[in-house]
Amino acid sequence: MLDLDKISGILHVPQPIKNQAALTYRKALKNRLVRGRSIRDVVAASLYAACRVSGIPRSLGEIAKVANAKKKDVARAYRLLLRTWEIVMPLDDPVRCVSKIVNKIGVTTRIERASIEILEKAREMKLTTGRSPRGLAAAALYIACILEKRRDVTQANIALAADVTEVTVRNRYKDIMRNMFGVKVEPITAESSAPP
Repeated sequence: MLDLDKISGILHVPQPIKNQAALTYRKALKNRLVRGRSIRDVVAASLYAACRVSGIPRSLGEIAKVANAKKKDVARAYRLLLRTWEIVMPLDDPVRCVSKIVNKIGVTTRIERASIEILEKAREMKLTTGRSPRGLAAAALYIACILEKRRDVTQANIALAADVTEVTVRNRYKDIMRNMFGVKVEPITAESSAPP
């Protein structure tokens, strides 16, 4: 389990989550799910599953990158684990993703609070259903930055920190602005990030 120790250490995963991932991996090994797959992929998938169950905000891409594995291979191993044991994963909470993104881009707690308020209002309006939690958190953070006149924080910065695409941030931004604020949003470029 050297890979698991290394990956967990780099990602600062708490010991109980690491133990759960080790248990999942051993169970996969016992049920011969590792055959024909890279051990590293199954270890990374087990860690991702343990993080999801525990509500620790770590993305599949983040874990795959640290594990030095291909994201699609880790995703395939993860889906196999879910199918084999018929596990239903809890939905990620976009509010939990906000602080992680904030730490990476370095904005104020005022912007963090504003983005959480936007997400809570979006949840009340049922705008979060079926949407990527990281994409929603990124879009809410982007809106909060615009409202606080932080033009130096771009969609690209936030997308990179949230481990989502710029298109995801842009689409969630448009959805929230249209449905929550009643504003039709024109395409935004990095140069013109003024509020609509």
